Amino acid sequence: MDDTDKIVGLEVGADDYITKPYNPREVAARVRSVLRRAKGDLEAEVERVLVYHALRLDVSRRQLTLRGTEVELTRIEFDLMHALIRSPEHIFTRGELIESALNYQYDGMERSLDTHIKNLRRKLGDDPRDPEYIQTVYGVGYRLGNR
Repeated sequence: MDDTDKIVGLEVGADDYITKPYNPREVAARVRSVLRRAKGDLEAEVERVLVYHALRLDVSRRQLTLRGTEVELTRIEFDLMHALIRSPEHIFTRGELIESALNYQYDGMERSLDTHIKNLRRKLGDDPRDPEYIQTVYGVGYRLGNR
């Protein structure tokens, strides 16, 4: 196969081109790369702005507003809010929320998560005894809404 066939394939829409003999690990790496790009493009289009009642999360600008007023968030608070608002009323265990929002697993992070949730509630004006937005599901974890 000469370079002309590769060039024509790429120009008519192929994302990549692999010639024989090939390394299966290379093929798998190339597939993962294409999937990462496709997932990023899809998420960027789908999740530009997420709304839950009076909350509006602009993902591309990393901005949260509550009733039209901007709420200043740290990076971790924003990522937690993003995870919660993507799946409103879903009950997240602490571990799921850490993994979903922060993209890592760490058992010692659970108490730190509680502190971030407390700070988010304060910034949202939530009464800790009867929160409107971020609710504790005792013995399980947290969820956004459903009171």
